[in-house]
Amino acid sequence: MTRTLYSLLWLLGMPVVIARLAWRGRRQPDYLLALRERFGQLDAPPQPCIWLHAVSVGETRAAQPLLNALLIAYPDHHFLITHMTPTGRATGRELFGKGARIHQAWLPYDIPSCMRRFLKTVRPICGIVMETEVWPNLMHEANAFGIPMLLANARLSARSAKGYARLGKLARTAFSGFRKIAAQSDADAERLRKLVDAGMVGSIDVVGNIKYDVSISAAMQTLGAEFKSLATDRPVMLAASTREGEEVLLLDAFARHASTHVLLVLVPRHPQRFEEVAELVRRANLSMQRRSDSLAIAPTTRVWLGDSMGEMAAYYAMADVSLIGGSWLPFGSQNLIESCAAGVPVMVGPHTFNFADAAAKAIEAGAALRCANAEEGIVAALDLLSNTESRDKMGQAGRVFCRLHGGATTRLMALIGSLLDEAKTTKGA
Repeated sequence: MTRTLYSLLWLLGMPVVIARLAWRGRRQPDYLLALRERFGQLDAPPQPCIWLHAVSVGETRAAQPLLNALLIAYPDHHFLITHMTPTGRATGRELFGKGARIHQAWLPYDIPSCMRRFLKTVRPICGIVMETEVWPNLMHEANAFGIPMLLANARLSARSAKGYARLGKLARTAFSGFRKIAAQSDADAERLRKLVDAGMVGSIDVVGNIKYDVSISAAMQTLGAEFKSLATDRPVMLAASTREGEEVLLLDAFARHASTHVLLVLVPRHPQRFEEVAELVRRANLSMQRRSDSLAIAPTTRVWLGDSMGEMAAYYAMADVSLIGGSWLPFGSQNLIESCAAGVPVMVGPHTFNFADAAAKAIEAGAALRCANAEEGIVAALDLLSNTESRDKMGQAGRVFCRLHGGATTRLMALIGSLLDEAKTTKGA
C-alpha cells in the first residue's frame, strides 16, 4: 500500500470515523472533548517544547518516570503529551496534574493536512512516541518539518510484526522515519530491524522496559491502605484490567472455588464496561459493592467492583494476589510489572504476547505463575492466599525482579540527550 492510497482511505472513511467517535461519545462523553484537536487545531504550547505521544493508559503510565526525568533535566522546556483515548488523557491529568509546563491534547487523525497543522502549531524540538503507536502520515510530516523522532520503550510482538509486514512499504517507511528506536528487548529489536530500511534509522538500541521504573506513589499507597481497611482484613484477590469475555470465566471459577471470606476486587480495563461487568456479577449470583460508593465492604460482599479511573496502583497496594487481565483470552495481557513492583504475586494466563519478555522473566524469577486457564488461575491464587510463606516469597521475588531489570529511564534519557544534541547541531548547520 502506498501512502497516497492510505491517505485517500482515511478521507473516504472519515464519515465512518466520525460516526464511531459519536457512538463512543455516547458511552464515554470525554471522547467528544476538544474535537478540533482531532483535526490538528490546538493552542500552541510555549517554546521550547518536547512532544510525547502516549496513546492510552498503559503508555501514559509507562511515560511517568521518563517525563519526571525530563522535567528535571530540561527545566526551561515545556512538554506536550498527546493521547488517543479519554482514559489515557485522564491518566495523564492524574499523574502530571495541570502544571505550568505540561500540556495535553489529542493526537490528530492521520490525515496529511491535520498532521501538518498540528506540527506547525506545536513546533516540537523532538517527538517521542511510546511503544508502537506509529502513523505513516505523522512520520512523513515530522520528517518534512525536520523534527527528530524517537520510538521509546518500543515493543513489537511476532503477531504485530507480521501485521506490519503485510503493509509493505507503507509500514517500512513509517518505522524508518525514526531517528532512534529504543527497544524493550533483544527480540523486539530484532523484529524492528527486519521492519526498517537498512541505514535509515540512526540506531536501534535495547534499553529495557521503562515500566520496571514505575513506582507506586505515596498517595496511591495511602489510598491502597484505605481500600484494605474497607475490606476489614479479608484476603483480597485482585482481577486487574480484565477484558471482555474474561470476567465471566473468572467469576464462574471464583463462585465455585472461593470461600465467602475471600474478597474478589474486579477492575475492568475500560470504564465504559463498568455497568456491563456489574450486570455479569449479578448474573453470577455474587453479592457486590462498588468502589464509587466509598462504603465499608460488608462481610457478606463477595465482589468489590473497581469502577474508578487512575487508581490501579492503589488496587495493587490493597491486594494479596493478582490475576492479570488480557491474559485469559487472546488479548496479549495487560501490564504485570506493576503487580510485581507492589510485591503482589502474579497469576497470568496463556496469552501474554504483549508482555512476552516480562512474563517469561517474572515466571523465571518466581514472581509469577503461568496458568492454563481462568479456573486454574483462581485455584492457584486461592492456594497462595492460604499459604502466607509462599505468598510472601513470591511478593519479595517480584520486588527484586523489578529492581534487577530497572534503569531503562536512565538509558532512555541518554538517547534523548544525544537526539537533542544532534538536532541542535543540524539546526546550527
